[in-house]
Amino acid sequence: MNRHLSTALRLAAAGVPVLPLREGKQPFGNCRACSGGACGGRPVMKAAGPCQCPGVCHGWAAATTDPGVIASPAWAGAWQQAEAVAYHPGGAGVTVVDLDDPDAVTWARQTLPVTRTVPTTRGEHWIYRGIMPSGNAVRPGVDIKSSMQYARWLGPGTGTVVDLPSAVRALVEKEEATPPRSHGVASSIRARAVWDRTVATGCRHTDTYVRAGLQQGLAKVLQHAESGAGSQAFGVARFLAAQHANCPGPCALELIAAHIVDAAVSVGVPEAYAERAVSNGLTTGHGRAA
Repeated sequence: MNRHLSTALRLAAAGVPVLPLREGKQPFGNCRACSGGACGGRPVMKAAGPCQCPGVCHGWAAATTDPGVIASPAWAGAWQQAEAVAYHPGGAGVTVVDLDDPDAVTWARQTLPVTRTVPTTRGEHWIYRGIMPSGNAVRPGVDIKSSMQYARWLGPGTGTVVDLPSAVRALVEKEEATPPRSHGVASSIRARAVWDRTVATGCRHTDTYVRAGLQQGLAKVLQHAESGAGSQAFGVARFLAAQHANCPGPCALELIAAHIVDAAVSVGVPEAYAERAVSNGLTTGHGRAA
């Protein structure tokens, strides 16, 4: 049996919802029927939908503990290509504090209660008992993975799991509750250099493709005027960067990033936070996240 499939079945038997990850530590893309949200989304997603697709679609929302689904023919191709196993922390009743570098680990050791820890490529995962909203780049080098998010399975770790502390909850609440600026409208976005072939000589995409993707991404950020624009900016940056993962480069992603930051700032996200979120999104999109 494929070792990743074997790991997934063992986790599922322990009540941990799992899914396979492809190269770059990313979920597998949606099937044709689910592409572009045409299916309406799964019932467990934020905007609940009717999708009952048997495939590994919709990222974290595909995570399951059902061995019949995990070992099904519909998932077989994904397991054959899988580079890792992921799990849905919220579905397992836990929150993962993803510490992406040594400075973040030092901060956690000085600030948070000791709990179970799992070594990662560049830092550590701290596991707490309890569920909360997820958040990306909540502080330098720190992501929160719980509800509606996935985390890579890197082993059981060491130590005893303790209850989720208020200090971790506050990291997301503080950023998500940032009120929009009174003058923060789409027209307030600063003028930026336009992305084109003269600055992206190594990009394999057309100008039209890149600009259309950027405009769609900016629209998604601007729709979160009440809350969540920072996390949305991370997601947009991650998605757009992934489109350039196979380009020889340069692709002038710094220009794309600047537009995303400006959009987030225009609806009230602190600029430093927006810059961190977008930078982390670009890095993750290229498959270098821990």
